[in-house]
Amino acid sequence: MSDAPRVIAPGMVVGILGGGQLGRMLATAAAELGLACHVYCPDPRSPAFAVAAARTIAPYDDPEALAAFAASVDVVTYEFENVPVETAEALAARVPLAPGARSLAVAQDRLFEKELMAGLGIATAAHAEVSRQADIYSALARTGRPAILKTRRLGYDGKGQATVRAGDDPVSAWRVIGEAPAILEALVSFEREVSVILARGRDGEVRAFDVTENVHDAGILDTSTVPARIEPELAAEALAIATRIAEALDHVGILAVEMFLATGHEGRRLLVNEIAPRVHNSGHWTQDACLVSQFEQHIRAICGWPLGDPSRHSDAVMVNLIGDAVADWPALAAEPGARLHLYGKSEARPGRKMGHVNRVRPRPGT
Repeated sequence: MSDAPRVIAPGMVVGILGGGQLGRMLATAAAELGLACHVYCPDPRSPAFAVAAARTIAPYDDPEALAAFAASVDVVTYEFENVPVETAEALAARVPLAPGARSLAVAQDRLFEKELMAGLGIATAAHAEVSRQADIYSALARTGRPAILKTRRLGYDGKGQATVRAGDDPVSAWRVIGEAPAILEALVSFEREVSVILARGRDGEVRAFDVTENVHDAGILDTSTVPARIEPELAAEALAIATRIAEALDHVGILAVEMFLATGHEGRRLLVNEIAPRVHNSGHWTQDACLVSQFEQHIRAICGWPLGDPSRHSDAVMVNLIGDAVADWPALAAEPGARLHLYGKSEARPGRKMGHVNRVRPRPGT
């Protein structure tokens, strides 16, 4: 918006779409900078409400509630990428929105993601669109087996996916994902999974955290470790790839780019898996191993502040607490070198992220 303030100053209000743990940690980071947060979420049990200055409990398609929300804040951001693009665009017409609606639209659709990468000349796994059942056979001819059939939209933490292996009936995989528009991706042979968490400011400045090595279990992130076991040259390449994506989207705020360090007949190379236009689970280690966390950096970026120094002062391993694992909180709270972060969720369920613990140690030579 042309009349947007150049800087969102202390005392002003940040609007957050979504009330999960990421919104909770964003609101906490904003409060430490003297900013208030107004959280908008349909779920009255949202954990972010406990630390927000104001809340709106309403559907994302409620025009009156959105108009009132926009009038009460100075900038709007979002904590997850399944906010309807129409909601983001409606708010952007009234109040500054960061990241912009294009970042949201691309990240919501796996095919759009792949098309963006192709346009930028960035390598991804072999893939093909599957919009109807008959498409799966031609798609398999392109990707080979094994391959993963993924819904184009709304899949996360392993949901909306089915693997097609040698001998499998591909139609069964199509039914598993609900016969929804999908994309088939070749299963990549990789050494490790890594991610880049970077921030891009309103002025185009980019500051990145160290490349993170990630391990997933049943499609859900289990651990994130820094430093990643990756050569400096590949780390620099990963940062360059993520920067090109952020610039192509004119992205403002934190952007996470997940990649495979793949192995095969083409040698060792980085393949982009997916992007997230928001603070990200694999960046939680920054809360305790850096002077500025990904959450503070995101608030700085969307508010037009100078970006903080993302340098790492400690090595770290972040472990997600999934489901009943949160019951170990007394031992984790007493563990030397561990920092416990709990999300305030009322019920532990299988596959539900209840918190995380960062185990930190000084960097060698410091």
